[in-house]
Amino acid sequence: MHSPCPGPRISRRQMIQTGAASVLGLNLPQLLRADELRKTAAHADACIIVFLDGGPSHIDMWDPKPDAPAEVRGEFRPISTSVPGVMFGEHLPKFARLMNHCTLIRSAHHSVNNSHGAAVYTALTGYDRGEMGGAAKPDDFPAIGSVTGMHRPPTKPVPPHVMLPYITKEGAGGPPQPGFYGGMLGKPRDPMIILRDPNAPDFALPELTLGPDIDPTRFDARKQLAGQMGAGGSRSAEDRVFADMDATRTKAYDLLTSPAMRDAVRIDQELPKVRDAYGRNIYGQSVLLARRLVEAGTRVVCVSWAPDANATWDTHGNNFKRLKGELLPQLDAAVSSLLGDLVDRGMLDRTLVCVMGEFGRTPKINTNGGGRDHWNFCYSLVLAGGGVKAGYVHGASDRFGAKPSRNPVTPADVVATVYECLGVPPDLELRDRLQRPITLVPWGGPIREVIG
Repeated sequence: MHSPCPGPRISRRQMIQTGAASVLGLNLPQLLRADELRKTAAHADACIIVFLDGGPSHIDMWDPKPDAPAEVRGEFRPISTSVPGVMFGEHLPKFARLMNHCTLIRSAHHSVNNSHGAAVYTALTGYDRGEMGGAAKPDDFPAIGSVTGMHRPPTKPVPPHVMLPYITKEGAGGPPQPGFYGGMLGKPRDPMIILRDPNAPDFALPELTLGPDIDPTRFDARKQLAGQMGAGGSRSAEDRVFADMDATRTKAYDLLTSPAMRDAVRIDQELPKVRDAYGRNIYGQSVLLARRLVEAGTRVVCVSWAPDANATWDTHGNNFKRLKGELLPQLDAAVSSLLGDLVDRGMLDRTLVCVMGEFGRTPKINTNGGGRDHWNFCYSLVLAGGGVKAGYVHGASDRFGAKPSRNPVTPADVVATVYECLGVPPDLELRDRLQRPITLVPWGGPIREVIG
């Protein structure tokens, strides 16, 4: 007898997944589509986001203007990269030698110029809400790592999404910036946050280790009992509070018994020369730890390069002194070592690296001690590995670095490209806490010229 309901056959595994779909924010068609895309469409298995919070100066780093007036071109000279005709600023020499592995986008722009938080949210989610700042909220669009971890959970008991080494605040003492968290997907989709300094001699995460007074057998028994209690009762799909508690507890139990995660954070196992190459500072060692985490199976690691929005790359004053003396040498060492390591380990093809901030800096140098101010109208960012072209420059800015002159792109386009590389459909339908359908990135699309 033929079935009166034609359509795809659904396996028992898919039916079990469907039972979780209402909690995770996926409907059945999207879930089935996700299964297929995981197998066929992903260029990358992991992503490392090096987020230069505060707004890095594109003209002094990736888009030098040697023929512009002195008040625009600044103090740094351009240097050649490994791609003929492409120049970087002189204080990124190691990075420049690896440009042949990268895609450089020089034509990004958006509408947010004043609020760091709103600009960060735009850069990390693609959602441009104008100058509406404020802290991270439960109804925010989710972070790239939150969605990727939901859509493509790790194959090992490691956190799908990690953020380090700071919860970056909107100014010293301000609230946490949006764009880094699970938002509408719920607390279980927040990243695991590592706030200890990986450069510290005593760096460790003792919370990932069972105490000496805890018997593993008794721990397993407690875990099973908690699972039985969590499974009892008749909870509606809308009861997200209980679902979040259960999911968070399960994640904690898994991490406590995960040798893969315990080994990943043992950064002291790296050779001293490797650690030296990344830079013996909190950011260099955080980038090295990010590599170890994706090697262990984590999907997305975000290194937020600032304790607060004004602390590092927000160079309103002393732009050239700060870039030359600290910021660029640290970035040059960390990112060049990361790319070189990924190449040597055969990981770059399956690991997408994103180096970006929320906007650039003004073409014209200000009178505040030679600083540059916020500039959202045109800025640059770098992608490498994981499905993007190697040795490619997308777009261009005008002669002052003030506006895109060719192939302008928005943060939504960049975020959609990242999702495409990770095998996550940018038009994926999510469900918020009220079960309303929301498209993941409705405002832009993958930059096809960038994807290799």
